[in-house]
Amino acid sequence: MTEPSRIREIPENEMTAEQKKVLADLIAGRGKMLTPYKIWFHSPRFAAAMETIGTFLNKRGSLSTREVELVICIIANHWKGEYVWAAHVKACLELGYPQSVFDAIRAGQTPKLDDERERTIYELAMISMAPGGGSDEVFKRAEKLLGRNGIAEVLGLLGYYSSVAMGMKLHRVPVRV
Repeated sequence: MTEPSRIREIPENEMTAEQKKVLADLIAGRGKMLTPYKIWFHSPRFAAAMETIGTFLNKRGSLSTREVELVICIIANHWKGEYVWAAHVKACLELGYPQSVFDAIRAGQTPKLDDERERTIYELAMISMAPGGGSDEVFKRAEKLLGRNGIAEVLGLLGYYSSVAMGMKLHRVPVRV
């Protein structure tokens, strides 16, 4: 038996002026009310900050859509955030990644990534999630291929989507793809 979702949606006619502004900004930036915002919306200033970060990372950063989606899948797997995993693996497959990449990630194995930037992003994410400062070799390669801005964006994606994955798990959002 599936446990009920814990999301408590706020009907538009019950929203504060601050929540209505965040909703308008979210729709302007992302095109619709995304499910994680239904969680964050109870703290409108937090939701506004997350909207700014999320829209930047997904739409305006230096990483390609493929690279962004790969990072999201890596962190979703780390947190076993099934909602985020399912949605973003689907997006990655549509972007041309082979299923074998996600089978490897799920199995705790290093996926075969032919693109050097994507391979470096995977390695950077993995050392970022592990204890300690990680490999100098990986960091230097990331700096060369992604730049410091790209490194910052990978870290931002890891943090942002950690919040998404944990929130979706905690609120028992059913997986729908």
